[in-house]
Amino acid sequence: MEEKECCCHTKKTPRSEEMVQNLDSRINRIIGQLNGIKNMIDQNRYCGDILTQIAAVESALSSVGYIILDEHMKTCVVDDVKEGKKETLDELLDLMKKLK
Repeated sequence: MEEKECCCHTKKTPRSEEMVQNLDSRINRIIGQLNGIKNMIDQNRYCGDILTQIAAVESALSSVGYIILDEHMKTCVVDDVKEGKKETLDELLDLMKKLK
């Protein structure tokens, strides 16, 4: 079996306090939405209402992903390409496919 490298990288460029607060706020809102969905299921609520909330969570999570991707491209990817690490572009494409 092939061993995979640990993905425990550290950012070269720290996230700003404003960025961290923005992401924390978004993630906390998503957690609240997920708890709401759990409650809806526990309360045997209408499927259509639950699916609407699931779609909202997916959209919110995608937004967080795109914010992180944007930051990654503007910092980590740019820095690596400047250092001649072209393999970072392949990694970027793989990450973009995962976000869909």
